[in-house]
Amino acid sequence: MTRRNADLDSALADATARFTAANPASLARHEAARASLPGGSTRAVMWYEPFPVALAGGQGCRVTDIDGHGYVDFVSEYTAGLYGHSDPVILAALTEAARAGTVLGGPNLHEARLAGELVARFPALERVRFTSSGTEANIMAIATARAVTGRPAVLAFREGYHGGVLTFARGGSPLNLPFPFLMADYNDTAGTAALLRAHADRIACVILEPMLGGGGCIPAAPDFLDMLRRLTRETGALLVFDEVMTSRLHHGGMQSIAGVIPDLMTMGKYLGGGVGFGAFGGRADIMDRFDPARPGAFGHGGTFNNNVLGMAAGLAGLTQVLTPAASQRVNALGEALRAGLAEALCRHRVAGCVSGCGSLMNLHFLPASALSPAAVAAADRRPLRLWQLEMMLKGQYVTPRGMIALSLPHGEAEIAGLIDATEGFLEDFRGILPAAGGG
Repeated sequence: MTRRNADLDSALADATARFTAANPASLARHEAARASLPGGSTRAVMWYEPFPVALAGGQGCRVTDIDGHGYVDFVSEYTAGLYGHSDPVILAALTEAARAGTVLGGPNLHEARLAGELVARFPALERVRFTSSGTEANIMAIATARAVTGRPAVLAFREGYHGGVLTFARGGSPLNLPFPFLMADYNDTAGTAALLRAHADRIACVILEPMLGGGGCIPAAPDFLDMLRRLTRETGALLVFDEVMTSRLHHGGMQSIAGVIPDLMTMGKYLGGGVGFGAFGGRADIMDRFDPARPGAFGHGGTFNNNVLGMAAGLAGLTQVLTPAASQRVNALGEALRAGLAEALCRHRVAGCVSGCGSLMNLHFLPASALSPAAVAAADRRPLRLWQLEMMLKGQYVTPRGMIALSLPHGEAEIAGLIDATEGFLEDFRGILPAAGGG
C-alpha cells in the first residue's frame, strides 16, 4: 500500500499501529518485563518506541522474534555480532572449552594465544590486558594514562561514547565518572589544537573513536588525527583510540586505514566471539607497569578478565573466521551497500546521506554538506523512526538511529534486499521526507 499523502506524524502513528498489531507477543513480554526491569530491558540502546521486539533466536545473518517474524539482521548486536549467529567454528570452540571447565581460577590455554594474535594484528599493541567489556577497557585506559602522566584531565569529544559511564551525547550523562573532562568538537582541528595547547600541563590523554560510532558513524578527518598525534607527542599527553567498534573495519583496525598509531587502544564487542569481552593495550613501556613482578606495579583485577569461554571464542574467531580475506570482503560489501543507499536517496531527491566506512554506516536524513556530530544530535528523529518501523515490517531488522552493521554471513542478496526495501520506503514517503535542496 502506497502512503504518499500523510504528514510525518500521521505516517508514524499509522506505522506504530501496524507494528503493534503485528507483534502482540513482544508487547506482552515487554509489559511483563517492566515489573522487574526498568523499561522492560537491561540495556538502554535496546529500547525504542513503541516497544522492542523480543528475539527468540538467530542463524547466520537472520533473527526470529517471539511472534514468529524473520528478519535480516542489520543491527548485528550494535557491531558486536560481526561473526553472525551460531558460527559453527565458534560454537565448536565454546563447546570444547565448556567441557574442559569454565571457571578454572588460573591462567588458561587460550589467553596468551589470543593476546599474541591481537598484538600481531593491531599496530598500536605491544602488550595487552583483558577486561570484561569495552566500557571497562576505556575506564582502565583513562586511569592508566592519568597514573602514568601524573596529570588529571581527559580531553574527550562531544557526542562521543566510550561506555555507559563515559558518554558525551547531548551534553553527557549524570552517571559519568567524575574525571575532569575537557570537551572539544569532533573534527574541529583548530579548536581542539588550541584546547590542547592551553591545557598542556593538565591533559593526561585524548580519547576518541577514529570514527564516531553512536555519534553517527562520522569518520575522523585525516588532518584532525594528524594534529592529535603531533600535539599529544609535543605536550606529553597519551593518545587513546577507542577501537571497540572500528577495529572491525580493517584487518589492522581503523588505525591502519588512518595511518595514525595511538599510544593506547581499547577493544571489545566482536573480539570476544559473542561472549562478553574487553581489552586495552599499547606501548610496552606503559603496559609493563601492570607486570606484578615489577616494584610498584599497577594492580589490575577482574574475575572474568580471562574467562575461558571468551578467550576460546575470541581466539577461534580471530584465527579461523575473521581472516584478512573475510575482513576485506565484508567491508567491501558495506561500501556497496552505502553506495546503493546513497544512490536511492539521490534518485528520490530526499535530503539524506549515508556516513561511515566499510561494514559500519549510518543513514541520516540530513544533506552530506550539513553532516556533523552536532547536526546529527539536533536532527528531527521522526524520519529515522519511520524508516525503522517500516523496515521491520518488511523483515529488515535495523536500529532506530539508522546505524547499520554488517556481519560476515551477509551476502549480496541481503544487501540488495535492504536497498530495495529502502527504495520502496522513499517512493512511498518522499512527499513528507526532507527534500534535497530544501525544495
